[in-house]
Amino acid sequence: MKIAVIGAGFAGLATIKHLKDFGHDVTVYEKVGDVGGVWSASRTYPGITTQNGKDTYHLSDYPMPKSYPEWPTGPQVQAYLEDYAEHFGLMPDIRLNTEVKATRQEPDGRWVVVTENGEETFDHLVIANGIFSRPAVPSFEGQEAFIASGGRVCHSSEFLDLSDARGQNVVVIGYGKSSCDVAAAVAEVASNTTVVAREIIWKSPRRFMNVLNYKYLLLTRMGEGLFKYIRPKGFEKFLHGVGKPIRNQMVGTVQGITTRQLKLRKLGLVPEGPFEKIARSTVSLATDGFYDLVAEKRIVVERDTEIARLELVDGSRFAVLKNGKKVPADIIICGTGWHQEIPFLDPNIKGRIFDAKGNFRLYNCVKPIGVQNLTFNGYNSSFFSALSAEIGALWTAAYIGGDISLPSESEQARLTDERLAWMEKRTEGKHARGTNVIPFSMHQIDELLDDLRLPIPRLQRFMEWQRPIKPSSYTKIAKRLKQRMGA
Repeated sequence: MKIAVIGAGFAGLATIKHLKDFGHDVTVYEKVGDVGGVWSASRTYPGITTQNGKDTYHLSDYPMPKSYPEWPTGPQVQAYLEDYAEHFGLMPDIRLNTEVKATRQEPDGRWVVVTENGEETFDHLVIANGIFSRPAVPSFEGQEAFIASGGRVCHSSEFLDLSDARGQNVVVIGYGKSSCDVAAAVAEVASNTTVVAREIIWKSPRRFMNVLNYKYLLLTRMGEGLFKYIRPKGFEKFLHGVGKPIRNQMVGTVQGITTRQLKLRKLGLVPEGPFEKIARSTVSLATDGFYDLVAEKRIVVERDTEIARLELVDGSRFAVLKNGKKVPADIIICGTGWHQEIPFLDPNIKGRIFDAKGNFRLYNCVKPIGVQNLTFNGYNSSFFSALSAEIGALWTAAYIGGDISLPSESEQARLTDERLAWMEKRTEGKHARGTNVIPFSMHQIDELLDDLRLPIPRLQRFMEWQRPIKPSSYTKIAKRLKQRMGA
């Protein structure tokens, strides 16, 4: 088939690589000038690193360089993805600096992709533009005058040059990974750095007790099993049934270690609620040096509040907070998340993809129900997004090749709506419009593998309960599928 893929991040690159392996003619459209998606040089803010170590965050048949640190930087991940594309000969089929303006589906089910260079028709369309498509930047009372006076308001992904903060009063909004990463970076050069956090969330140390890598606790199947899935199976039934006191003790121990190690009580930064809320909609690692900078008062955290307005006083700029405090502010950096958008789809198609609340209604996070020749990849944000992208690409290959037997559309709809309702409840609505599966990364991968009729061996599953997931252990999935389909 002739296939179009929109986006050249992990999901887009995994899709073109695997679909080409199955003999398809694939074209990737990428609106910026390099591959990488969220790791593109056009959006990597100072201080950005991976949350996973390099041994768990790579495409299965192409490990990251040994020379990389355990937690690679944003530019290193982008270079890795560029090397991947070059190594597998993908670049000739990737059209950089080419934004998809619109798509439409013809009566015969084929897709027309429209760019500024014209139109092209494809048999199948894969949307892999990621769930972080447009920065969500709030507006504030007094913002127009603030900017006119020389102030700046931007998203964390738009703050690319650390020198811009030198000698400035910087206010960072949010307490997620990007906010804390940026705050720690700018604190080294700014006059003042203030973090304004509407909610303080739990964060995991990279190394518990400065020794044990967190991956041995949270990047295993046991780590996932500590949090109750929509349908617990096997040992998880025990952990959330008669064995729940044991599970609660394990989570409580981790909470105690985290509180002491990061000195949260002394800093006044103990989050509300138990540690298990760390997995409500994301799992955030503690930024290296962040809490030390707070202890040294080089970062001030204003918790449980927001910016009420921006003010100018005698030529100086300030952010007035809802707690009544007024803090100096020349630059406002917003780590306030993203809008998940697909602006290139026509309204009729969108109406069949979204539910009434605006959530993506995708069966197993891949297939829109009742829409022909369209799949998504990368719409399942997780710890193992690289591996998820590969399994999603293989799912699409099998689906296109007629090698998957799916439930009826009514059953797909029932299961999808059940999942969305469960996600809405457990995350208090913070599930990125139904696209964030954290912390249940491997559960979602297992469901795709079940559709593919390619479950992993029992011994591998047993080992993954005790040890971090290794993407390299999944290279045989592609080989087995290709052999079965005769590709």
